[in-house]
This record gives sequence, structure tokens and C-alpha cells, in this order.
Amino acid sequence: MTKILIADQHDVVKRGLRALLGSRPEWKVVAEASDGYEAVNAAHRTSPDVVLIDSAIPRMNGLEASRRIRQQLPKTEVCVFTDCAEEAVIATALRAGARGFILKSAPEEDLLAAVEALSKHHPYFCSVVCETLLKNFAKQTGDAQNIELLTPRERQIVQLVAEGLSNKQVSRQLDLSIKTIETHRGAAMRKAGLSSTADLVRYAVRNHLVQP
Repeated sequence: MTKILIADQHDVVKRGLRALLGSRPEWKVVAEASDGYEAVNAAHRTSPDVVLIDSAIPRMNGLEASRRIRQQLPKTEVCVFTDCAEEAVIATALRAGARGFILKSAPEEDLLAAVEALSKHHPYFCSVVCETLLKNFAKQTGDAQNIELLTPRERQIVQLVAEGLSNKQVSRQLDLSIKTIETHRGAAMRKAGLSSTADLVRYAVRNHLVQP
């Protein structure tokens, strides 16, 4: 039995995935999550074989959640299931440990093939992703390089601030002092060359830490 975790902020997407994956008697959806924190906790609780996760889920984005899941559960395979096929997102997903990448616009057969391959610990990427990697592998954008300079905590704080939380709200959510939040936020802005909150929000959108 292949155990599957679905992580997407939209209930209609989760229902559709559950129905599709349920057509295979050897597969079982063991948990669902609506944000990155829920995904990491659900993975820790259920030890799924395959995780299907949107790259742009709230609170902790899907790429950071993928990294944490792979660190905690190295035998769990992760497939990023998203609307975006930009090179920076694909590269970050691969560095996070994802071995599958499927666009939401891809045919159902691609998704089923991805889960089948990952359940056997084989990688799977849809054709659009393969073309993007082949076309642009040697090219790195300034933003893509900058995002890799940020620590996981800095990326997390950038995401939360871009989602509209104040330093005080981020402090409460992460159980860290406001001074610590300000230090991490300032460090992230220096590394990314940002000078205002508006710049930070645009940076988060460009790097797909949040949805526009």
C-alpha cells in the first residue's frame, strides 16, 4: 500500500486529488494539509511514501516544507504540484529534495505516472519541466542566487511578512522575540538588496514564496 499526503490550500484541489488517487486500490491518501506547517506535521505523523505539495501554500511555502520533510523522512518522496514552471522554482524544489515536479495544467496521466514512479523511488518530471531545465540549466537569475543566500529562517520570515504579518505577529507565530525577528528580517533584506517592505513583498512574489 502506497501512502500519500496531499498539501494544497484549496479544498477543491484536495478533493479532486483524493478522488483521482483513490481510483488506484493500492494507493491510500493518509493525510491532507492546507499550509506548510500542517504538511510537515502530517508527514511526521503518518510517514507517507509520497507527498504531493503545492509550492505556494501559506505560512511555510511548499518548497521549504519539502526540504524539512525530506530531512526528517529521507525515504519519503516529494512531488511539487504547482502552477509555476519557472526555472528558479524548479531549481529550488530540486535542492529541497523533491524528485517529482508536475504542473497543475498537466494531464491526469502525468500525475498518476508521477505517483507511480515516486512510489518506486524513481524521479518523474513533466515534459514542460524537462524542457525548462534543458533550456535554462546554465542560466541563473540574480533573484535566484539571492534566495539561496537566505537561511531557511530568513526565507520563512520573508514569507510571513510578505503575507501581511507584522513583526509582532511573526514573533508570536514563531515563538521568537521581536528583536530576533527584526535581526533575521534585516539580514534577509541586506542579502537580497531590499530597502522597503514593498521591495520585500515584490521579492517574495518573484521567488514564489507567496502568491500575488
